[in-house]
Amino acid sequence: MEFPKFNLHPQVAAGVKAAGYTSPTPIQQQAIPSVMAGCDVMGLAQTGTGKTAAFVLPILHRLMQGERGRVRALIVAPTRELAEQINESINQLGRQTRLRSITVYGGVGVNPQIEKLKQGVEIVVACPGRLLDHINQGTINLSKLEVLVLDEADQMFDMGFLPDIRRILKHIPQERQTLLFSATMPDDIRRLAHDILTEPVTVQVGNTAPPVTVTHALYPVSQHLKTPLLLELLRHTDTESVLVFTRTKHRAKRLGEQLEKAGYKAASLQGNLSQNRRQAALDGFRDGTYQILVATDIAARGIDVSQISHVVNYDIPDTAEAYVHRIGRTGRAAKSGDAFTLVTSEDTVMVRTIEKKLGAQLERRTVEGFDYSVPAPHKDSEFARPPREPQRRKPQAAGQGAGGGPATPAKSGAAGRPQPHAVKPAHPGAAPTARHPQRSTRAR
Repeated sequence: MEFPKFNLHPQVAAGVKAAGYTSPTPIQQQAIPSVMAGCDVMGLAQTGTGKTAAFVLPILHRLMQGERGRVRALIVAPTRELAEQINESINQLGRQTRLRSITVYGGVGVNPQIEKLKQGVEIVVACPGRLLDHINQGTINLSKLEVLVLDEADQMFDMGFLPDIRRILKHIPQERQTLLFSATMPDDIRRLAHDILTEPVTVQVGNTAPPVTVTHALYPVSQHLKTPLLLELLRHTDTESVLVFTRTKHRAKRLGEQLEKAGYKAASLQGNLSQNRRQAALDGFRDGTYQILVATDIAARGIDVSQISHVVNYDIPDTAEAYVHRIGRTGRAAKSGDAFTLVTSEDTVMVRTIEKKLGAQLERRTVEGFDYSVPAPHKDSEFARPPREPQRRKPQAAGQGAGGGPATPAKSGAAGRPQPHAVKPAHPGAAPTARHPQRSTRAR
């Protein structure tokens, strides 16, 4: 199937052609006809499947008819990065339509947004908090809204935006078309979908299994030794670009700084940064200026980079679905990738949950020459959890690394780098994982 078969408005079709789109992705092929027919749609799709165009193209087609200068389509996204990414798609695909769009989010001045809204726009891409500010101040009029899109609904729930979403719904017409997209579908999102969608068409693309081109490995380690172990892994691993996930934005910032001090071209992506710095970090990771990007799940949801060679879970995610979503950032476009997860003894339950989700046991590895016996520091820090009995003068030494013979997942390093050791299983009888051919260490 080709795009002309959708019978998009000629000016929208011209934007598709100019963008170089030829054949629609599976989610575009399934969703676009239903959205163009005016149906409510519930879509289950991961980042990188082309879902943005799946709702942007029908919205542009619809808005070519009717009044201009009124907000007729509202797209709600959890992060500023994703809002900008969606708006870029609107501008690219709608360049021939003369339809106007605006991004609305916090962390930047409100007055320029107010001025653009006064001038008249047809599409608003917004984060919930700043959108509610405009609603409460009367600086946005949603009475003529025809289409509502909730993108990455599961992340909006994780960020605590669900009450905001329900408040927003009270200010928009009940007679509207509603589209809801989510990478995962927890019970709270299903309930929301049931409340706001009317006889929706359900579109699910692919399954929730990770790419078969990804190699998985667990690295058992005490909490206070995670950063030294990560540095050791990076020294002995041939990488192109590495995306590191942490649980908190403070940890992302600290780890990014430590990687920079260690000589790596690294940046962090987290909520405390200004929008300009967040965008600079993301752009730098995309163009190869930064070889390593440290991010939280929330900040990373807008990342769509095809050349990621390694995903490292510095902190294990809270759900098996989040694990699949994280590691889906590597092993794309038929290229091989690696997913390393640093785990502590407290992560045992989640490890079992992930293994059950994947239907296979993940290989445990240790790194040869790394000292797992170093005790935890006396002074508590973000990277060393406090002792369970703080009344004692000295905290107990953290637990040793996982049992089994030492090994390292190293590949052939670049000239002048430490020579890697052979990969060995961390427990007797386990077969070592086949490694991929050598990759260039030079950032592209």
